[in-house]
Amino acid sequence: MTNNVLIVLSCGTDNPNRTTRAPFFAMVAHKEGKKSAVFLLDEGVYIAKKGMITNVRAATGDSADDHIAYLQEYGVPIYVCTPCAKSRQISESDLIDGARMSSGMELIQMACESAIISL
Repeated sequence: MTNNVLIVLSCGTDNPNRTTRAPFFAMVAHKEGKKSAVFLLDEGVYIAKKGMITNVRAATGDSADDHIAYLQEYGVPIYVCTPCAKSRQISESDLIDGARMSSGMELIQMACESAIISL
């Protein structure tokens, strides 16, 4: 079994439960000693835009912002689909610390080497 965990999120702030769960599961995987990463595509790219998830909470009360802060603190990578971001007028300079633009090719490469959770 692989030691890599890739969380793929395609929904944004319109679904606060999934938006919160993606960084939560990446955090849990990291705490369990796994090499975790988050890949954002479609509406999911909005959570990597500065200021977008400040008040996003799951029904359980978890804060997406708290989980993202953990990922940032521990250097867990957050990849943002470049064409998805650009089509939503999100540029590299709009991204939170720890997030960077990425390609579909990079997603496929990571997916081939990882256990995947898709939200």
